[in-house]
Amino acid sequence: MHGSPKGLLFAIYYPILAAVGVPANLAVIVILYRGRCGLSRCITYYLVSMAVTDLLVLITAVILNRIAGIYFPVSILSITPVCSLRSVLNYATISCSVWLTVAFSFDRFMAICCQKLKMKYCTEKTAARVIATVCALSCFKNVFWYFIYEPNYIINNIPWFCSIILIYYTSSARAAYDWIFIILTPCLPFILILLLNALTVRHILLASRARRRLWAQSKGENQSDPEMEKQRKSIVLLFAISGSFILLYLLLLITILCVRIEGVSYFSGTNFNESNFVLEESGFMLQFLSSCINPFIYAGTQSKFREELKNGVKYPLSLFAKLFKWLK
Repeated sequence: MHGSPKGLLFAIYYPILAAVGVPANLAVIVILYRGRCGLSRCITYYLVSMAVTDLLVLITAVILNRIAGIYFPVSILSITPVCSLRSVLNYATISCSVWLTVAFSFDRFMAICCQKLKMKYCTEKTAARVIATVCALSCFKNVFWYFIYEPNYIINNIPWFCSIILIYYTSSARAAYDWIFIILTPCLPFILILLLNALTVRHILLASRARRRLWAQSKGENQSDPEMEKQRKSIVLLFAISGSFILLYLLLLITILCVRIEGVSYFSGTNFNESNFVLEESGFMLQFLSSCINPFIYAGTQSKFREELKNGVKYPLSLFAKLFKWLK
C-alpha cells in the first residue's frame, strides 16, 4: 500500500489533517472557554463540546488508527484488547461529534423558530444535560464493538490484531445491530440536520418579510434592524456548521447506501485500485476532514473570534520579542 500512489496520498493526507486539526480545535476550546466572543453561554457549551469531540476524533480515528496503521503497522496498538478499545473509541467519538452537531442544530432551531420554548430550552443547564446525554448514549451504543473481535495471531501468549468473530456474521442479532448502527450514524443525523435547516430557513424567510414591513413602516426604509443583524450572525454560524457537515458526510452516506441497498461489497483489502476502495476511502477522508473544519468556520464568520485568535497569536510573539530584546 505504501508504494502505491493512493498509499502515498494517505501517508501525507492524514498527518497534515492531524497537524492542522489538533491545534485548531485546541485553539477553539481555549478561545471559546474564555467567553469573549460575544456568544451566549448555551451556544458556547455546544461549540466547545463539538470542538472537544472533534479533537478526540482526530486523536483516536486519525492519529491512533490511520496514522499509526500506516507508519507503525505492528506496535502495542496492534494487541487485540488495545485494538478492540481503539475501535470502540473511534465509533464513540465519531458518534458524539455527529450527534452534537444535531443537538446544536436543534438548539438553534428552537431559538429561532420556537420563541415560546426558547427561554426554557436554550439555557446552560439544558445544553449541559443534552451534551452529557449524547456522550453517554454514544459510548453505551458503541461499547459492544469491543466484544466482536478476536485475535488474528497469538504469539508468546499475546493476542495480536483484530478480526471480527465468525459468529457475528451468522448471528440474527448482528443484522439488526448493523442496521441500527448505520441508521443512528450517519443516516438519521443527516436527515435531521437537513430537516431542521429546511424548517429554519422557511421560518426565517417568513419572519424576515413580516419584520421588514413592520420596521419600514415604523422606522423607515433606510434604518437597519439591530435584532435582525444579531440573528443573522447566529444563522450564518448555524448554516456554515450544518452545511459543511452535510457536504462532507454526503459521500460517506452514498457509500453506505450502495453497500446496503445495492449489495456492493466494501473494500476487500487486496486491490487498492478498485473503485469500491476509492469511494469508501474518499468518504472516510471527507468525514475526518469535518473534524477540523469548524475552527475555520468560526474564524470566517465570527469577528470577535478572529480578534481573540489574533491576540492569541500575538501574545507569544510579543513575549519572544521581549525575551530576544532582553538577551540582546
